[in-house]
Amino acid sequence: MSQHKRPGEARSSGDFDTEIDLALFGALGDLSQRKLYPALYQLDREGLLDEGTRLLGVARQEVDAEGFRSKVEAALKCHVKAEEMDRAVVKRFLARLDYCQLDATQPEGYAAIREWRQAGSSRPLVVYLAVGASLYGDICRHLEASGSLDARSRVVVEKPIGFDLVSSREVNDAIGAVFPESRIYRIDHYLGKETVQNLIALRFANPLFGTQWNQNHISHVEITVAEKVGIEGRWGYFDKAGQLRDMVQNHLLQLVCLIAMDPPANLDADAIRDEKVKVLKALKPFTDDMLGRDVVRGQYIAGTSDGQSVPGYLEEDDANTDSHTETFVAMKTGVSNWRWAGVPFYLRTGKRMPAKMSQIVIHFRQQPHYIFDPDQRALAANKLVIRLQPEEGIALEVLTKDSGLDKGMRLRKGPLHLDFNSAFAKSRIPDAYERLLLEVMKGQQYLFVRRDEVEHAWRWCDSLIAAWQDDQAPRRYPAGSWGPVASIAMITQDGRSWYEDY
Repeated sequence: MSQHKRPGEARSSGDFDTEIDLALFGALGDLSQRKLYPALYQLDREGLLDEGTRLLGVARQEVDAEGFRSKVEAALKCHVKAEEMDRAVVKRFLARLDYCQLDATQPEGYAAIREWRQAGSSRPLVVYLAVGASLYGDICRHLEASGSLDARSRVVVEKPIGFDLVSSREVNDAIGAVFPESRIYRIDHYLGKETVQNLIALRFANPLFGTQWNQNHISHVEITVAEKVGIEGRWGYFDKAGQLRDMVQNHLLQLVCLIAMDPPANLDADAIRDEKVKVLKALKPFTDDMLGRDVVRGQYIAGTSDGQSVPGYLEEDDANTDSHTETFVAMKTGVSNWRWAGVPFYLRTGKRMPAKMSQIVIHFRQQPHYIFDPDQRALAANKLVIRLQPEEGIALEVLTKDSGLDKGMRLRKGPLHLDFNSAFAKSRIPDAYERLLLEVMKGQQYLFVRRDEVEHAWRWCDSLIAAWQDDQAPRRYPAGSWGPVASIAMITQDGRSWYEDY
């Protein structure tokens, strides 16, 4: 059986066969159709699914196996580019699929999963839970009681892992009662992005950045995760969560960890995650006097997006018009250690922004002695821009002399640019879920979140949520804008501005 192991690659929990049985709960849900089936198809197309790998879709809907395959094929046609649809691969992929109608809360139906497993070979079982976290415990317990699991079985879970520290512990306890930590894969899909992977290579393989990556050379760090869309029919979930729980607790804090962590001893999963936990422990807590100055909560009102009028948050379908849930968060924080002493981290995320954009900007300090035109001094600092979406790439802004006989020593800034779409034009950039699914099959955990990471992130966020209780009303901002004016004032008070050259 093929291992698909890269040279020098370490495994966190022993070598695994990549020929697996995959039981996908929530098989007819949005995530499965938009992301998981296209990702699995692409792995099959690249020859990365072993011949015997099978997939069992599990959901409550009444549909037979052939009807399920038809739904999956329709999802592929919708979410895979036409030029990437290969009829022979589609046929091979669909032949791997089977279906089980099941109420996940009722133990009786799990016998069908055991029988499906027994009808095949002794492949390891990967359980993917693309369902609400409230079902994680029931599914794990019933799978174990039905005899569907063995010592090689693994489970993949989606965020959110609870809504606070207490509930996250309850969810993790329920999963951990069945699966050991070495077999639990908590997904944060940002960690599967090509550019996020390149953060590790950029920082630790290049002396140019390795020697400069500290408070002596970096003035501040900026992270923006902007969403152009609104709630998209998720009011029931989102209004209980809000932008802090939905985005900051996982995506943004994971990016902070990868930027701020010290070099791990090696590329072993726990070596990397140990360093990330150190960052989460060192995050500065928010005091009462910092809340009004360094944190901004916002909620979008009616505005325009792509020239079209769009409703405000309180005008969305099924909205509670008294809701104080935030759709935007901006904050200034820091990491209390030697490497980052005095370096502010500005974080910003929101819905109904002017553009869909996720980027990290590392602002380097200016030279201590400046000899050029005083009017251009504001230009005299390098920036490293790491773009996660919509187009992944890395750009280093540098200063050069402006060309022309009449320019003298006038400066101009320009990027040294690595656009992944252009640089690797002959190679398709894999979706994050393709990489993550492949790493699950191989038993690699370094792209997945460990339990203590989840808990330390929740502990930090919970302190902020608790402090908000006395300040319920979020600031309003028009849909299609970059958030409340107060978020601009927050960074301007430090003599800085948000980088929005998207």
